[in-house]
Amino acid sequence: MKMKCNLRRLVPVSWIPVLALGMFCSSSQADPVEPGRLLASNCFQCHGLKDSSPGFGKLVGRKADVLYQAMKDYQADPSIQIMPVHARGYTDEQLRALTEWLSAYRP
Repeated sequence: MKMKCNLRRLVPVSWIPVLALGMFCSSSQADPVEPGRLLASNCFQCHGLKDSSPGFGKLVGRKADVLYQAMKDYQADPSIQIMPVHARGYTDEQLRALTEWLSAYRP
């Protein structure tokens, strides 16, 4: 069964330009995303955000240089374990942003 979506039935015709404009315009009031925040979102799945992580080492609040060096060490590891595989997915610039954000973040 093929469904058709008739925009005119869903939205009054006078609203269509407003809706279309909203799809292409961004709000100037939106908070900018910090460079490392999006990258760090992958880390929280295992390491958590607060002092009690779900079984893995705490990252938040640790020194950025220590975290950066750990990630560089993981990148050099040829194994296919989870952390070396994750680490190889980041550029140096991304690692700097990621580790600086983790170091500065306070829950």
